[in-house]
Amino acid sequence: MKNRSSYLQLIPFILPQSTTITLAFICTLLFTTLWPIQAWLAGEMTEYIGRGDTNSIARLAGLTAVVFIVKGIVQYGQDSLMAKAALTIALNLRKVVYSHLQKLSLNYFEVAKTGDLTYRLTEDIDRIGEVVNQFFHDFVPCILQLIVVLGYMLWLNWQLTMATLVLAPLMAIIIGAFGERLLQYFRRSQNRISNLSALLTEVLGGIRLVQAFAAEDYELSRFAQEAEGNCQAKYQAEKAKAFQIVVVGFLTLMSVVAIFFLGGWQISQNNLTGKEFVSYLAGVALLIDPITHTTNNYNSFKEGQASADKIFELLAIEPSVTEPKNAIALQVVTGKVEYNSVSFAYVPQTPVINNLSLTASPGETIALVGSSGAGKSTLVNLLPRFYNVDQGDILIDGVNIKNVTLKSLRQQIGIVPQETTLFSGTIAQNIAFGKTDLDLQGIEKAAKIANAHQFISELSQGYFTYVGERGVNLSGGQRQRITIARAILLNPPILILDEATSALDSESEDLVQEALERIMQERTVFVIAHRLATVRRADRILVLEKGQIVESGNHQELLNKHGIYASFYARQFQAN
Repeated sequence: MKNRSSYLQLIPFILPQSTTITLAFICTLLFTTLWPIQAWLAGEMTEYIGRGDTNSIARLAGLTAVVFIVKGIVQYGQDSLMAKAALTIALNLRKVVYSHLQKLSLNYFEVAKTGDLTYRLTEDIDRIGEVVNQFFHDFVPCILQLIVVLGYMLWLNWQLTMATLVLAPLMAIIIGAFGERLLQYFRRSQNRISNLSALLTEVLGGIRLVQAFAAEDYELSRFAQEAEGNCQAKYQAEKAKAFQIVVVGFLTLMSVVAIFFLGGWQISQNNLTGKEFVSYLAGVALLIDPITHTTNNYNSFKEGQASADKIFELLAIEPSVTEPKNAIALQVVTGKVEYNSVSFAYVPQTPVINNLSLTASPGETIALVGSSGAGKSTLVNLLPRFYNVDQGDILIDGVNIKNVTLKSLRQQIGIVPQETTLFSGTIAQNIAFGKTDLDLQGIEKAAKIANAHQFISELSQGYFTYVGERGVNLSGGQRQRITIARAILLNPPILILDEATSALDSESEDLVQEALERIMQERTVFVIAHRLATVRRADRILVLEKGQIVESGNHQELLNKHGIYASFYARQFQAN
């Protein structure tokens, strides 16, 4: 059932192209009706050649030329219209899959392979488009040609036709058996090529680390293993296809031999004339091409089915974080944040946040400190609903974040992460990320607040300088300041700073820290940091252990308690 359902799920994408496909099908019908006319013309011409009637031969030759011209015109219409429909179907499917990926929750991307997803969005969807095109442009016409030509052959001599079709069921069984085996090989090959794509994405993205550890030979070995596995799977498929062609070709030859034998017998019994037999043989010749195409198409459909299975398997994945049907848009907020008895676990029975409660007043800066794994990043990641809480509630200005749209929620929250992410494009586009219109005045103002305007102005094309993939042609401090400018331009009432200065040198840290202090004014801020300055100036410092708040107070109050924070400060902060 699964093998059929993947293609059936394409119907909603095919239906909008029904007008184009119908026009292409009309061309196909016209194209198909011309095939038996060609067989009839061959028989008629044979008779006149035997008589030496040049006038009739010339007349039939002219008629044949007209048939071929008309056939070419309708074939062009069929091919161009179906190509348009198939490409549009693939385009719409690609958009739907990409949109679906955007809606999936972070926990999916934490385990998914980027290269595999890229392969599905490109190669797999292209293959589906090719199959759709092939089905309407080649397979359907071939089936119609077989029906029309066989009908003509039955009309000429039904006994001869029925006798030669004895091998047809056997051919269908053989093609079907080979098709199922080919599907297995194609699935294995596509899984291998997806793994290969994922490996390439991973290695090329971390090429600096590969070279730093002199791991080129190790990575070459991994690459060779995946590539050889893909090669072997494809080779098995090609061997099966080659054997199938030999078997089908042999059965076709036996059918032709049977036709000559039975045709000669029919002529000897005066049941068939020589002219009719020539016309009949022309019909047989016209069958060979559609039979070959139908066999090849069947193999291609099995390959495309493997791709369709993967695409609709992806579309079947449901996001773990969703909006209720009656979700409301969260309006501009003052920034009051409440965690009420919140618990969360990535793995069941292993809580990362355990029955935690806290309230952040509008404009308050709260610093989160604690050892690695204490739950600091998880706590702030629950606020924009990157994950759903297992128990408890999170409120913003008294509104439960579960009841609001994700877009309106996340527009209230700015995030400056530890690992900066820049996209291919200009600096202006990166600062205005997510906005369709570039407000250059606003972008420049945000860059000035982020201490980024000076270095941007010194670049060759200023704000229109192309930063390259992941911003590799900028320093860490420059990338971080662009990230801060991005958050400033959003102008959120709530701000999350996730160890935003931990990977910077001293000079860059000072510039970034100064920018952070500007952006933190009059906002509710959650700071995760190991750096001294931001933590000391926080209104309140929360010490987390095993997902719970074990100490709370400002810097001096916690030092006076001589507890965990004081110990942590003595070990880490005084060393800076």
